[in-house]
Amino acid sequence: MRILVVEDEKKVASFVKMGLEEESYAVDVSYDGEEGGGLAETNPYDLIILDIMLPKKSGLSVLRELRDKGINTPILLLTARGTVEDKVAGLNAGADDYLAKPFMFSELLARVRSLLRRGGEKSPVLKFADLTMDPVTRKVTRSGVDIMLTSKEYSLLDYFLRRPNQVLTRTMISEHVWESDFDAVTNVIDVYVKHLRNKIDKEFEKKLIHTVWGVGYILKE
Repeated sequence: MRILVVEDEKKVASFVKMGLEEESYAVDVSYDGEEGGGLAETNPYDLIILDIMLPKKSGLSVLRELRDKGINTPILLLTARGTVEDKVAGLNAGADDYLAKPFMFSELLARVRSLLRRGGEKSPVLKFADLTMDPVTRKVTRSGVDIMLTSKEYSLLDYFLRRPNQVLTRTMISEHVWESDFDAVTNVIDVYVKHLRNKIDKEFEKKLIHTVWGVGYILKE
């Protein structure tokens, strides 16, 4: 899943980006409101972490503009301004959650996971056929057999599991699993899909990841 972090404090942005990438999220970072708003409008993010105090354009202005344009991506406000009034202003402008600095990364991660599950099932465990993934423990099994995945393989499988029986083009995969500077023209996606197949399909009779020639891939029985 792909997350945008709009934060002008570079140390905080780097800390958040590193932590989220260790959890297998693809993360883009912007350091000002104008660029961050532009990225949010043009890219299909699953979540936006948005600071209120930003150069060029405030986080609240970015938030209002995104909501006015019908962009309903979950937004977590991240700011040093932790008063009740600021929290109310942010939520009234369309934010989904609010976290004041300083914060523990574990709390940020819990809020991120909660927002990403918004509108989904109560259980965070993803299941398809005999394949399961628990985003909290990061445990992946098939028919009860533990499967060890690299960070990027995990992100790729997470994207497949959230869109079963749907043809996923290489462009769609690159937009959600890789960062904005990824070169989708390369065969990296095909290589990672092959690695993933070797781990979740090779030793099992029923194959789950299928190629749609000339288009992309699909997770189906």
